[in-house]
Amino acid sequence: MAWLVSDGRVLASAEVPFSRRDRARGLLGRDDVEGAFVIQRCRWIHTIGMRIPIDVAYVDRDGIVLKTLVMHRHRIGVPVIRASWVVEASAGAFGRWGLHVGDRIELRDPL
Repeated sequence: MAWLVSDGRVLASAEVPFSRRDRARGLLGRDDVEGAFVIQRCRWIHTIGMRIPIDVAYVDRDGIVLKTLVMHRHRIGVPVIRASWVVEASAGAFGRWGLHVGDRIELRDPL
């Protein structure tokens, strides 16, 4: 488990899949997202087969949030070419966290 941090403030715990299997499964079969799900080396996602809508943030390699949106179930996203990684969370989470386009975020390993 890692932490998603912005401006020295912890936004959420972050699950980072490392195996191909975990990455491919993503949030499928879940009824909720605890914290954030971070997919590294990713420019687009889909919600085909998902049970819940999610907040999605596309982030460049400098940690700048390029785009945020709410994706409803059974949708295919459009690739964001400059994105390097993607953050997924329960719909409404970004509003609670105060996460916006232009914010700088980082993924920190736990101490």
